[in-house]
Amino acid sequence: MWTGPERDNFGKVLEEFEKRTGATVDFVPSGDDMAGFIGSKIAGGGPPDVAMLQQVGVLNEFARKGWLKPLGAGAKAQLAKNYAKGWRDLGAHKGTPYGVYFKASNKSLVWYNARAFDNAGAKEPKTWPDFVKAAEVIAESGVEPVSVGGADGWTLTDWFENIYLSQAGPGKYDRLAQHRIKWTDPTVKQALTTLGQLFGRKDLLAGGNSGALQTDFPTSVTQTFSGGAAPKAAMVSSADFAAANITQTRAKVGTDAKVFPFPAVGVRSPVVTGGDVAVALKDSKASQALLTFLASTDAAKIWAQAGGFISPNKELDQAAYADGVMREIAKALVTAGDDFRFDMSDQAPASFGGKPGQGEWKDLQDFLKNPKDVAGAQAQLEKDAAKSFGH
Repeated sequence: MWTGPERDNFGKVLEEFEKRTGATVDFVPSGDDMAGFIGSKIAGGGPPDVAMLQQVGVLNEFARKGWLKPLGAGAKAQLAKNYAKGWRDLGAHKGTPYGVYFKASNKSLVWYNARAFDNAGAKEPKTWPDFVKAAEVIAESGVEPVSVGGADGWTLTDWFENIYLSQAGPGKYDRLAQHRIKWTDPTVKQALTTLGQLFGRKDLLAGGNSGALQTDFPTSVTQTFSGGAAPKAAMVSSADFAAANITQTRAKVGTDAKVFPFPAVGVRSPVVTGGDVAVALKDSKASQALLTFLASTDAAKIWAQAGGFISPNKELDQAAYADGVMREIAKALVTAGDDFRFDMSDQAPASFGGKPGQGEWKDLQDFLKNPKDVAGAQAQLEKDAAKSFGH
């Protein structure tokens, strides 16, 4: 959960809430295993009033266990006014609204080194064929085009999800996410074949396939924006939070480091998201008041101005964002309306979608190693999914 600058910025939001209500809020970071952290607090009889959850799966699990308190009238009114139906549905379980998505991430972006693009005469691509073409043009200029953080399997799930959502569409995406269609489905074959147009070309990957498999996520970003006129790569597909990694280099976001939406593989560019949802574990006036505040434009505006944040709140004035890059990223998210989809691997049981060295992460690493074997990758993904989903 949030630490460092993120914690400080959320602190500013809570300070404003305290000023308005006279309430006192203690913020306790939980580490990565939010489900385990809350579970132990509930077992000990002392749950927090409000928790921020990172996975849709965890919200549903907590609701099934009866741990969550439904949203009150005030929070529901703010949600109805400020949020698209897609976000309201994500915060609900079996039709009952429990959660307010306060912070979102847009995972359908490609960050690029402006100098490497200019030197090669490459342009921001709008479609997948244009993307492959841009990569080829950059390769000819002597820079390896695409940085892939393959040592962290989750980066590969993001590549797959963006291609699949754009190509197969939201309906099929939902069915695959819930394992209502198999990973041996023709739509999966088509998406992996498309991804293979990149992964199957070691001349287009920074360090080739073996280099990509040894590169972790932070390095995949920093190597794209270090090295002056000779960076190790020209672009990296990553969520808005890559901006934090870029600031560890000399590159300036907006001038040296620019961003374009993930190219359209089908009719339109995909918008795959992640996000943090606020839920009440105690039915108190204070917890309902905080959820109502978090669903408001006032709360979103505070962090938007501080930077490093995007909100799914469609009524937030885009001018609140500290810089043009975040404004663009947030605009794509809000413009998607209900067509965005939440990260597929975050919706799956953790044994399939969320653990290093197994399930989807491992299977896609094996695919990156051997991108010609589409059928083999599909068979392994289906085997692992069937085991995790229990059918």
